[in-house]
Amino acid sequence: MIGLYGVISYNIVRRRNEIGIRLALGAEQGRVLGMVMREVMVLVAGGLALGLCAAALTTRFVASLLYGLKPNDPVTFTVAAAVLAAVGGIAGYLPARRASRLDPMAALREE
Repeated sequence: MIGLYGVISYNIVRRRNEIGIRLALGAEQGRVLGMVMREVMVLVAGGLALGLCAAALTTRFVASLLYGLKPNDPVTFTVAAAVLAAVGGIAGYLPARRASRLDPMAALREE
């Protein structure tokens, strides 16, 4: 969560002028929030896809460590994916909200 928050925050700071121009030209805060959240969810979906593939491939190797669970338990995979998606969404929402509330004049003055 902290890593994703840091990456998205850095991306927002880097794109501050672009977001400021968008807001100055009349973009609604909700559209800016949606734009950033779409980027966050693409990152989260990519990470989940890679993670689920890696987990499915390595279950044989870690089967001895899974006490009381089957190696390919679909409920466990689903719950883990849902929790990670929720945490990723929360981690991305905070910088996205900050970006949507950016003062366009302050961002343009910095340029």
